[in-house]
Amino acid sequence: MPSTKFNARRWLGASALAILAGIGGGTAFVAATAPSTAQTATLLPAAQISAPAVTNAPNFADLVEAVKPAVVSIIVEGGEKANPRQLQRGGPQFKFNFPDLPDDSPFKDFMDQFGQQFGQGGQGGQGGQQQAPRKFMAAGSGFAISADGYIVTNNHVVENADKVTVVFDDGKEMSAKVIGTDAKTDLAVVKVDGVTDLPFVKLAESEIRVGEWVVAVGNPFGLGGTVTAGIVSARGRDIAGSAYGDFLQIDAAVNTGNSGGPDFNMQGEVVGVNTAIFSPNGGNVGIAFAIPASVVKQVTGQLIQSGTVTRGFLGVGIQDVSSDIADSVGLKDAAGALVTEPTKDSPADKAGVKSGDVITAVDGKSVSNALDLSRTIAGKNPGTAVELSVWRDGKEQKISVTLGKLDETAAPTEQQQQAPAEEPAAPAPTSVGLTLVPNSGGEGLLIQDVDPNSAAAEKGFAVGDTILEVNNQAVSSVADFEKAVQAVKDSGRNTALVKAQRDGNTRFIGLPITEGKS
Repeated sequence: MPSTKFNARRWLGASALAILAGIGGGTAFVAATAPSTAQTATLLPAAQISAPAVTNAPNFADLVEAVKPAVVSIIVEGGEKANPRQLQRGGPQFKFNFPDLPDDSPFKDFMDQFGQQFGQGGQGGQGGQQQAPRKFMAAGSGFAISADGYIVTNNHVVENADKVTVVFDDGKEMSAKVIGTDAKTDLAVVKVDGVTDLPFVKLAESEIRVGEWVVAVGNPFGLGGTVTAGIVSARGRDIAGSAYGDFLQIDAAVNTGNSGGPDFNMQGEVVGVNTAIFSPNGGNVGIAFAIPASVVKQVTGQLIQSGTVTRGFLGVGIQDVSSDIADSVGLKDAAGALVTEPTKDSPADKAGVKSGDVITAVDGKSVSNALDLSRTIAGKNPGTAVELSVWRDGKEQKISVTLGKLDETAAPTEQQQQAPAEEPAAPAPTSVGLTLVPNSGGEGLLIQDVDPNSAAAEKGFAVGDTILEVNNQAVSSVADFEKAVQAVKDSGRNTALVKAQRDGNTRFIGLPITEGKS
């Protein structure tokens, strides 16, 4: 070992204090040194620091000791089909760059084993002995929900798996089979056979609140049995455009390998299943997402029963209700889901739901936006009768609909052929800054010009868009358009509800029609 010279001048400074503690005497000598002066020493009484007891700090030790036996590591082996998302959902395969450590480093063995576990050969892959090619392997987490061996994890952990091995907290390993998976919610259930007394945990019945503590237990980077803690940072997060999830955001440290692991509340109940992290570098930055227990319970119940998940189907195209749209239809609040088009012969179509309806509640429970409606309907079983609260023509009405079964593999319904316009007409300006012409290839009016200083430009109308309706009235001429706009003004409203189409996609837009209003 190289020698180290003690430089008192550098360490203490020109006139620093040196503290010499007696090993068994309980005293301390404080000596002051200064240039050209004699050294003096003063004997002071010992003063042991006594910190006050902290009584209100969280202590998770008892909780962890109770729930940890139900949390498992999941090792997946696959062939050519293996997906790198199994290491980190939604991102590239995680790479490790290990330093070139000397042979006597206490971290060398750890780094070698750590790298080999993820198929990179540790130090051997950096100039040492090369590792033999091996099959794809990935590590994730899971937790038991029954004494007879049913275990919850993520779909992306076990998808394309040829072999699944469950490693328990005591180190015991058992083979498992995949019972069912659901890509929409990223949940899966696997089962180990031959057990009847497996320690298991319960899914929480009540929803956890923002700000409550959560404890995450899992297998980050293959280091099984790791515990981290944090709080629920937010609820109802929409990630990756999922129409079926309702994700919790937590700030407990969650990393690669935590996927499928549980998040516990302070009662030892599972409130969420870790599924994804937001990270610019592959590591934890304090933003992780978990599938809430209510979704886990519904989906895993179906997977255990039948191996698949079925969802309710309403059959409508929907969009959010903006403040302009709410004003245009006379709604007090910008909430609900606006129906752009019901699918032909769908449950909604047969029940009488129309384009332009705003669905404000399902079975009396308010709908906040389009995503909320999608999740609500998807959470119900096919064949379920639901009561929709619908805002139409300035008043609310109830519509009963029996949900169908969502066929996620079916091709989209074909568009109906539109009858061509009988006579072409010259483009004509309107009172709202749009220049329109009847659509010779179908219904509605085509926009041929937009005044850049108009409210229509601010709201995103563009040349080539088709205007189908104004104030829920079909328009096929500029006269129809202006008549509908005037009807809105006569009703005392400042915004017209315009049904427009672009590239085959139908949207409603709230268009201010009062001068000076934008």
